[in-house]
Amino acid sequence: MGAAEAPLLATARNGRELVFVGNGRWVAGQGRALEGSVDAALVEVGAGAGETARIDLSGVRSFDTLGAVVLDRLLQSLDKADIRVQIVGLERRFRPLLDDIVKGSHQNPSRLRHVNPVLGGIQLVGKTSASMAEDGLALLSFIGALVLAFLRVLVRPHTFRFTSMIYHLERAGLRAVPIVALITFLIGCIIAQQGIFHFRKFGATTYVVDMVGILTLRELGVLIVSIMVAGRSGSAFTAELGSMRMREEVDALRVMGVDPNEVLVLPRLVALIIAVPLLTFIGNMCALFGGGLVAWLYGDISPTIFIARLQEAIALNTFEVGMIKAPFMAAIIGLIACMEGMRVGGSAESLGAHTTASVVKAIFLVIVVDGLFAMFFAAIDM
Repeated sequence: MGAAEAPLLATARNGRELVFVGNGRWVAGQGRALEGSVDAALVEVGAGAGETARIDLSGVRSFDTLGAVVLDRLLQSLDKADIRVQIVGLERRFRPLLDDIVKGSHQNPSRLRHVNPVLGGIQLVGKTSASMAEDGLALLSFIGALVLAFLRVLVRPHTFRFTSMIYHLERAGLRAVPIVALITFLIGCIIAQQGIFHFRKFGATTYVVDMVGILTLRELGVLIVSIMVAGRSGSAFTAELGSMRMREEVDALRVMGVDPNEVLVLPRLVALIIAVPLLTFIGNMCALFGGGLVAWLYGDISPTIFIARLQEAIALNTFEVGMIKAPFMAAIIGLIACMEGMRVGGSAESLGAHTTASVVKAIFLVIVVDGLFAMFFAAIDM
């Protein structure tokens, strides 16, 4: 190996300041030479109490976990010697790895294990409340940015990415039809079977038709479809946008003067708002078909009787309630998924965390909004 390839940490003094200059490849394959360079540099630290230090890493070309661990050891040694440290020149792509190593190495497990349970509970409530408030503000800010992007598209309709919208409509809508149809069909079968099993004891088997129709069209159809879309398409949107953030493609769009919300977010959101009502309609029909099939085979209710009873039990507003909810559910899923994608940092851990948060938050808000709609429609007698 040539001298140019060897990792190096040179040390110099500039008055009361210690200067460390690193170059080479700070990777596991150079571990022995790197450790030796850092050990030699630490000799200068012992007599440096009260001074400042500057670590210049502009010459470091490669940097992996071992390099971050060794650098963190140097930082901790300087900290113990009461030396204030400034790191300069480290490439931006190496920063997340160093931050993760520093964060992990400074944890104190013994302190964490002996925290007072009451204080720990209060601290957890406080952190959760602050996190929820931060998420709420971030969502409002994101909605505001999207409204501005939408207004710009209204003024200049030719700037809307129609091809992108069709592509996402096909992915989030058309490709989701088989799994949505299967799941809702099975849900309809299960509801009908359980209803017949219990209603038969009271001689009220035909009321299963009312239960399947009302429950499916008002609540379960749109709810099941929304949860499936959040888990399937919402997570995909978050992962896609998060990967673009990690590869700095979103920053590149901003440098070119293009609004990422207009190019990346708006087509996805419009596609979901179109796709979810259509999927809800398909899911409702499949659930009713499943319920009718089970009622025929298991409950001796012929298709003719099932359809006649369904027409008596269901009014048009029963169908309208579920369909009115669908665009709002789609908007919630799209907003949460795209917002979490745009908040991804530079590490794979951040991508996984925000993808998980996207699905959890979307499903939670979908259920909450469904409950609010239920109370609203009950209040207006619909």
